Amino acid sequence: MDVQLAERVKALTPSTTLAITAKAKEMKAQGIDVIGLGAGEPDFNTPDHIIEAAYESLKDGQTKYTPAGGLAGLKEAIIGKFKEDQGITYKPNEIIVTTGAKHALYNLFQVILNEGDEVIIPTPYWVSYPEQVKLADGVPVYVEGKESNEFKITPEQLEEVITDKTKAVIINSPSNPTGMLYTADELKALGEVALRKNIWIVSDEIYEKLVYGVNKHVSIAELSPELKEQTIIINGVSKSHSMTGWRIGYAAGNAQVIKAMTDLASHSTSNPTSTAQYGAIAAYTGSQEPVEEMKKAFQERLNIIHEKLTSIPGVTCLKPQGAFYLFPNVTEAAKLTGHANVDDFVTALLEEANVAVVPGSGFGSPANIRLSYATSLELLEKATARIADYVGTNKKG
Repeated sequence: MDVQLAERVKALTPSTTLAITAKAKEMKAQGIDVIGLGAGEPDFNTPDHIIEAAYESLKDGQTKYTPAGGLAGLKEAIIGKFKEDQGITYKPNEIIVTTGAKHALYNLFQVILNEGDEVIIPTPYWVSYPEQVKLADGVPVYVEGKESNEFKITPEQLEEVITDKTKAVIINSPSNPTGMLYTADELKALGEVALRKNIWIVSDEIYEKLVYGVNKHVSIAELSPELKEQTIIINGVSKSHSMTGWRIGYAAGNAQVIKAMTDLASHSTSNPTSTAQYGAIAAYTGSQEPVEEMKKAFQERLNIIHEKLTSIPGVTCLKPQGAFYLFPNVTEAAKLTGHANVDDFVTALLEEANVAVVPGSGFGSPANIRLSYATSLELLEKATARIADYVGTNKKG
């Protein structure tokens, strides 16, 4: 049979992260001692009280369909989280629970974009943003977050690319892949442009609980009632409570947009898994001590590995303020070891040093690589030692 796939699927770019992970797993299956630093998930198990709540829901027979937009109890827990953490108030009809935060983003673009509508995506970006925009017949418009500005865009850059086709701008703070954080003043300045130009602000806050040192996460929606009205917040429990496989995310914002997203979900996924929703209720209403313990471990790893990484010749790296990624610039290290570009350097690290990292080209930043420190300190130290040995052994001149 002559298979004719839809044009929208043909246009998709495969996930660089998944490709590297698959290659690393293949090598491990062959008995090779590969250290994978590509994972975008915490290496901690889901906290016990969340697992117990989910188990109890199963025993109580809570295994049926729920409303497409999520359990009322979970919406209330999310509303309580917003009040406590950001000091902002949402109504239940302004919340949709989704099958992961990725699903929330996908449904959002499906309901706000028409063919040719533009979405401004700062680079470096999370790999799925442009693909989801394209799947909604939209057009990704890239704006470079310069390394000299901590990979963040400025109001002037934002205003320069807005056209009459612009529908939204994405803000991801803390960022995947850079770990950098926008300040309240920076968000306010970007928000003023969005308000003046009447475009949606898509605020991806999935890493909000993982912020280190004196830094503080700020949601753009908390800065003014006007910004809240024009912002759709995307969040979930995957990163904050180590629940990646549970697939519970949510969106909060304009009731009309949320209703449209809910209607779309009712014809696609029906509802997020009932058991996982009960677990998510416990995540937000139960003890937050496991979250703090996980954050403390990540910060310890960050402090140690950042120092080791930046001691390698040809490697520079801004110290992240949140999330669990390092995003070093390795252009000089690639040159030192005789590689034409960073992608080739990444391939060599995997094949010769047995360390799997993700090339920055997949995030719109070809000078960098992404390393996840969501793995044990022992493995992180071993991985950075291997990278250092590889650069030292293969250094030219």
